Amino acid sequence: MSPIRPATRLLLGFSLLLAACAHHDRRTDALYQTSTINALMEGVYDGTETIGELKRNGDFGIGTFHALDGEMIGLDGAFYQVKADGTVRDVADDARTPFAVVKFFSADKAFTISGSRDMAGLMRELDALLPTRNAFYGVRIEGTFPWIQTRSVGAQRTPYPGLAEAVKNQALFEFSHIRGTIIGFRSPDFVQGINLPGYHFHFISQDRKAGGHLLGCRIETASVALDETGDFHLVLPRSDGFRRSDLGRDHRSELDTAER
Repeated sequence: MSPIRPATRLLLGFSLLLAACAHHDRRTDALYQTSTINALMEGVYDGTETIGELKRNGDFGIGTFHALDGEMIGLDGAFYQVKADGTVRDVADDARTPFAVVKFFSADKAFTISGSRDMAGLMRELDALLPTRNAFYGVRIEGTFPWIQTRSVGAQRTPYPGLAEAVKNQALFEFSHIRGTIIGFRSPDFVQGINLPGYHFHFISQDRKAGGHLLGCRIETASVALDETGDFHLVLPRSDGFRRSDLGRDHRSELDTAER
């Protein structure tokens, strides 16, 4: 057998490095997030990551789009944009996001809930079933909902306002007896400023014609699946807006108003 020449060794090593990077690019049980919730509060809305890049790290998730143009829902590998006019669009892989959270959803616990409850009651019931509040959870709830209220926000113009100001012009949508899926995440309290502590939900109808950021709901019977993870991967934008922003400010009261 002839010896491997130095140039060949270098090429072989580089190929192995690329293979290793490709393997780690797809984090099968990690919660993957681009940017921070405080950056969104400060009006950092320029999209820096593509939907195609998100899909390498999750088939389930929520977020928004460049310039805060609508609400993002990722479900079963497909990504949707709920516009401020209420329409729902399929999203191309080259669309960009300033903030999103995704993971490959694989249920660790599944159960059925029954009996009338509102959104606050739903969150209390879910909290009582969690093994720990110090982990991240993907949450998927499917059913026919007697009442759902969602919102979406239209594209913003530069100079971008902060999120609390932008949502003052949000479009509200209400639906009765609608079948669909609530999707989202529960994050621990210690991620304040990075993500939204507690629950953050979006909704999409079964026919993919309605949805948005979930503000309120009434549930009677629904199927719930929880996916727990302790692996959190955060990617920070390299945009000028992100680098210049004061991301250390306490936005807790504004955030609760803007998101809930």
